[in-house]
Amino acid sequence: MSHAINDVEDDHFHDECGVFGIFNCPEAANQTYLGLYAQQHRGQESAGIVSTDGHTFNSHRGMGLVADVFQKSDIECLSGHAAIGHVRYSTSGESGLRNCQPFTFEYVHGGIAMCHNGNIVNAPEVRKELEQEGAVFQSTSDTEVLMHLVSRSKGERMRDRVGEAVRRLKGGYSLLVLVEDRMVGVRDRNGLRPLVLGKLNDAWVLASETCAFDLVGAEFVRDVKAGEMVIIEEGKLETMMPFESTDPKFCVFEYVYFARPDSTLEGVNVYDARYKIGVELGKESPVDADLVVPVPDSGVPPAMGYAEATGIPFQLGLIRNHYIGRTFIEPQQSIRNFGVRLKLNPNRDMIKGKRVILVDDSIVRGTTSRKIVEMMRAAGAAEVHMRISSPPTKHSCFYGVDTPNAEDLMANQMTLDEMCSAIQADSLAFVSFDGMYRAVGKPQSQHCDACFSGEYPVKIDKTHSPQLSLLRFFSRKP
Repeated sequence: MSHAINDVEDDHFHDECGVFGIFNCPEAANQTYLGLYAQQHRGQESAGIVSTDGHTFNSHRGMGLVADVFQKSDIECLSGHAAIGHVRYSTSGESGLRNCQPFTFEYVHGGIAMCHNGNIVNAPEVRKELEQEGAVFQSTSDTEVLMHLVSRSKGERMRDRVGEAVRRLKGGYSLLVLVEDRMVGVRDRNGLRPLVLGKLNDAWVLASETCAFDLVGAEFVRDVKAGEMVIIEEGKLETMMPFESTDPKFCVFEYVYFARPDSTLEGVNVYDARYKIGVELGKESPVDADLVVPVPDSGVPPAMGYAEATGIPFQLGLIRNHYIGRTFIEPQQSIRNFGVRLKLNPNRDMIKGKRVILVDDSIVRGTTSRKIVEMMRAAGAAEVHMRISSPPTKHSCFYGVDTPNAEDLMANQMTLDEMCSAIQADSLAFVSFDGMYRAVGKPQSQHCDACFSGEYPVKIDKTHSPQLSLLRFFSRKP
């Protein structure tokens, strides 16, 4: 893939990971495949499924998209009544097959498979301690740290061993554990990452988002609570709270960008939240213009809300190419803004001579925003105003979201006027904190917004975060 596309992708928050698990289903692997397919937006780097028939584990993992990793013959080999699956975008641990999840291992209590979404911020500290005690690691993923903790636990029951292990962990994560006769799901004590519970006939289902339930035909039951462990065994569901205390801080950026708009998380429909953010943005930062144009796809709902609030017509003035492959042949003769043009193209006849309001979900480094503004002007737009459906992104995330270093974030280094000048827009405005939370319909105290506010609910050592070091590696791409 050309570095032009990497430039485009690196100028956006990358999705974290997605998990799916089902227990007591004759087509467990097939349903897991579909559940992962529905959550492909949460990770496009690798995919994996582990199934069990109650006696043995079957596993298939690979690099790439779900539809590319799994063929019909692969699914047929994943027999059993239970399965867990994972789609990955690496935020902790290097990219590569050895870090593809779910992981499996054998220990004194039998076989076990495990996968998680998020980032364990104290994983390096715990890993060093385990290595000093003689532990050998086969990957660089923080999930393997958890596997060692479970295997070393003296707890009599699986729930006790998992509970003891997660109490050692700090960070944001949703975890699935599969053994021959049960499935366990755990959410971190702050509930930073999502995990939902559903039912498909006699089977229990766990997933990162409710959109996975819609595809497989499962009924949404409820969100797994912050700090809750659910244990599914013999068709029954039990719950326990392994943590001494909980402090719910759900990631608000799930509503802004990460989650699919047709998902409902923590009682909030994602599309509705994005639309209402656009309404608030329109009330807070109106401007005289002719058209409201979204930067697809996440900019569409807030742009519609902005248009409703201001009375300015909504139009698809930017068209997205949804069929970009993993590789392409770049022309020898340079094309200006080639990477952006491969993904987005202005509708010239619609925007020529018009005053345009562009609505996007965020500005990270600002490079893509500048190129889009430039493209709109080259297509004949008389004015280009930028409106952003989140507050300024000033800080890195350490809880399973790939964000640049703080010094590479435009809002961390520039004032609003300087940002507006840098992206060459006629005006620039972000939704306020109050506007965003009015749209979500829940108080700021129940959410993590560290990427905007710098208030981290879980203490971190920024100088030794494995996620941060990985991001520094990616930032050195040519």
